[in-house]
Amino acid sequence: MHLRVMSYNIHKCIGSVDRKYNPARIIEVIRHYEPDIVLLQEVDKGVPRSNNDDQVALLADRLGFSHQLFQANVTLKKGCYGNAILSHYPLSKSLNIDLTVPPKKKRRGLAAHIKIKDGKHTRSIKFVNVHLGLAAYERAVQVRRIVNDTYITNNPHNLPIVLGGDFNDLWQNLCRKSLYANEFSPVLGKTKTFPSILPSRALDRIFYRGNLETINSFAGHTKLARMASDHLPIIADFTLSA
Repeated sequence: MHLRVMSYNIHKCIGSVDRKYNPARIIEVIRHYEPDIVLLQEVDKGVPRSNNDDQVALLADRLGFSHQLFQANVTLKKGCYGNAILSHYPLSKSLNIDLTVPPKKKRRGLAAHIKIKDGKHTRSIKFVNVHLGLAAYERAVQVRRIVNDTYITNNPHNLPIVLGGDFNDLWQNLCRKSLYANEFSPVLGKTKTFPSILPSRALDRIFYRGNLETINSFAGHTKLARMASDHLPIIADFTLSA
């Protein structure tokens, strides 16, 4: 069984060059790549800069995703923003992994089980969607919390887990020291995704472990993707093993 996963920092649907709020561009970028599951970062809800839209509900409705989760991490004077998951498959057992490192701003990982019907059987995959901090010491603490959280550790070894998002990991040190050491594999090397108009940094990543195999992975480089957000989306095609 094949599964396409996208991770995308949508920058509140504000364009990379014109700085205009235009959710239609984000919608078309996601639609173009036809993912089954989307991990979104920097999603607004009720914020004036984005017309007070509930962006996760807006995107889910326009793209036909039946299942959605939103995680509010940063509260503003009006509204908030955070992470979200869109899925064509049922979501269950969602939870928040605390990634806040004082005095830095509040951050959490959005975790969920996704149930997939495979013939007569129902398969379970765990997903964790993150947007890590800007400071190196902050990110190091956050990754240790993720890999040591019971959501990750209390599993059969072969249970599929996908960890994706904006890692802000400029030099890829987190991957080598923490994720690889806990048997997570990357779907891409140092594929540059930021800034979208002329990428020079590999900030956005997808990792996995368990009964999954990657058959294809890439960053979206369409003209619209370069304009819609300041990050490019990354896409990974998986085969779900028996």
